[in-house]
Amino acid sequence: MTRPRTRVDAHVKVLDDEVVARAKARGIDALVYAPHFTRLPTVRERAARYSDDELTVVPGREVFTGDWGNRRHLLVIGLSEPVPDYITFEGAMAEFERQDAAVLVPHPGFATISLTRPEVDAHAERIDAVETYNTKLLPHQNARARRTAEATDCAGFGSSYAHLPATVGEAWTAFEDDLDEAEAIVDAFRERRPRKVIHRGGAGHRIRGLIEFAHLGYENTWAKLDRMFLSGNEPTLPSNVAYEGRFDDVSVYD
Repeated sequence: MTRPRTRVDAHVKVLDDEVVARAKARGIDALVYAPHFTRLPTVRERAARYSDDELTVVPGREVFTGDWGNRRHLLVIGLSEPVPDYITFEGAMAEFERQDAAVLVPHPGFATISLTRPEVDAHAERIDAVETYNTKLLPHQNARARRTAEATDCAGFGSSYAHLPATVGEAWTAFEDDLDEAEAIVDAFRERRPRKVIHRGGAGHRIRGLIEFAHLGYENTWAKLDRMFLSGNEPTLPSNVAYEGRFDDVSVYD
């Protein structure tokens, strides 16, 4: 008898009919959907729309803490209320703890956007998992991430980190339980249940990863930042009226 297992691609940025079909074809049971600069209610609505009996879509937020030049990304699932980007790290962590959300560290040590090994170590008790395999990253970067998780005694997780539909299902986190609802998947991360981090192999896998890595350029351009602040009302800025001033005291921008 086959043991129940739930395969979670634990971080994707895209979600549509093509993404859902690809995930199912690759045997993925759940996706964590966490697009950039998108408020939680919108993420939830899309996650619910694309969830069905074969695939659970878990709404998440990759929150940018700190300012643009010194930001630290945190992947958060199980939020009950929206949390904006560009607030202090401590302000974000306090809010996540208040909401009893699961806090995951994506792409540790990568560029200037991720928690470093000393930062992960300093906050290990407040972190529920560290990404140890990310399809977008190069082999030496994933090896460094695994060393960070091992040295800090943090649970690991894996994801495709798909910004492009073709990458969905290239890597996943396999839990040993049958988790058929978003809340159960959040609990599995929060409770640090046993899991394996698995990824596809071969030339096709590496090519998809390299294409994703090349796509990274636009994701980190100043043009994106300029557009955000020129509008002055980006959905995930703390100054957006939707947050009703709740995060003004921890905002990193006036």
